[in-house]
Amino acid sequence: MIDQLQEIVRLYTADESIVLKGEMVLLTDLGLNSYELVEMVCEVEAKFGVEIPDKAIRELKTVQELLDYISAHE
Repeated sequence: MIDQLQEIVRLYTADESIVLKGEMVLLTDLGLNSYELVEMVCEVEAKFGVEIPDKAIRELKTVQELLDYISAHE
């Protein structure tokens, strides 16, 4: 699952060599702004068939939290 997420993240970051780690913070470590994060989450929803409400997006801080959310709602 992290490999699929990494493919999506690379669409929204300037660093295509980035390797995701669970402890990475979505906004700061990945260099995303809030708009890019929302767009990325839309891609994640489509790819994994989950719905991530706006409130949940604000609460998801790390890559691991996002992966856990996807796993729990697939």
